[in-house]
Amino acid sequence: MEDVPLLDTSKTAVFTNMDQVGQTRSDEKPSHSDIVIKERPLQVHIPKHSCGTCGETFSSENEVLTHKESLHKVRLFHCEICGKYFAFKSYLIKHRRVHTGERPYHCEICGKCFTQNSYLVTHIRSHTGEKPFYCEICKKSFVSKFVLKKHKIIHAEEKPFHCEICGKYFVSKCKLTRHKGVHIGEKPYPCEVCGKSFVYNSDLNRHKRIHSGEKPFHCEICGKAFADNSNLTVHKKIHTGEKLFSCEICGKSFIQSSKLTIHTRSHTGERLFRCKLCGKFYASNCVLTKHKRIHSGEKPFHCVICGKSFVSNSDLTRHKRVHTGEKPYQCQICGKSYTQNSSLVAHKRDHTGEKPYYCKICGEGFVYNNLLKRHERKHSI
Repeated sequence: MEDVPLLDTSKTAVFTNMDQVGQTRSDEKPSHSDIVIKERPLQVHIPKHSCGTCGETFSSENEVLTHKESLHKVRLFHCEICGKYFAFKSYLIKHRRVHTGERPYHCEICGKCFTQNSYLVTHIRSHTGEKPFYCEICKKSFVSKFVLKKHKIIHAEEKPFHCEICGKYFVSKCKLTRHKGVHIGEKPYPCEVCGKSFVYNSDLNRHKRIHSGEKPFHCEICGKAFADNSNLTVHKKIHTGEKLFSCEICGKSFIQSSKLTIHTRSHTGERLFRCKLCGKFYASNCVLTKHKRIHSGEKPFHCVICGKSFVSNSDLTRHKRVHTGEKPYQCQICGKSYTQNSSLVAHKRDHTGEKPYYCKICGEGFVYNNLLKRHERKHSI
């Protein structure tokens, strides 16, 4: 009788000839691995889709490929440019776009392009506000499963990776490595327009919008536009009055946790960020960055109306209100409005009578710091 092809495996003993069937000795008990014949009816089963490495069978070729990738680490489709292998041709096609720069999926709202349709779907949610993925622990919602997964790390109690410089702990080694770039000054992502470099690629992408003027994130309440979605989220809390983060020392509340952290350092005196040029220390990295521009003379933020330049984007934003007449900070007592929040805070003292600035010589109190300085000159005369 003609030989019947069976699984090609070096680990499993199988019959390769129908004449061998039934030729086992009567005193030998066949092992489960040797049996390839069912008793009813007597026939040899040759699977349509099987793994050539281990002999496991599957109902489709796709299942075989998935099995090979996960168990045997076999990658079947080869990229001629970088040499990477992929289990599916569709994966290889998507990967090639990294080399070609092709981005066939376009957002009809802002024109941004993407390499994969799934990325476009996630991006569109930034415009619609849809957040279908919920955290079971804190009920916070997110635009994608990937972002939700990153968020869940916050709830993880274990943070085994420790920064020896500042003492911070991280849930993964890669997050620690990225964080260390802040201390050593490593910034591998440069801006092609102005040359400024960044620790993270995401920071570079946000920075590019300063040059392009792109502000794809709009507030549905007042229509104000923002270059970054996180800024929009913070802005919305101005309308709702939501301030979730309170200082345990003075009771002051903040919209962002990071702002509370920086504020707390005003009580503790903690200043972790040092200027290498003059030796001054600062409570936050962003304040240090702004300070460094005093030494360099850099003023990268330009007013498109009058051409004036500024050391920080926040200074430019405040300046623009001179042209627009916008005064977003309003006193709830008398209705007077101001271009800056600090001006509103100082104004409120006219109503409360608070005088937080005291002369160390005579003890007289003042509403404003500049009035105190003017008063102190009288003692020096």
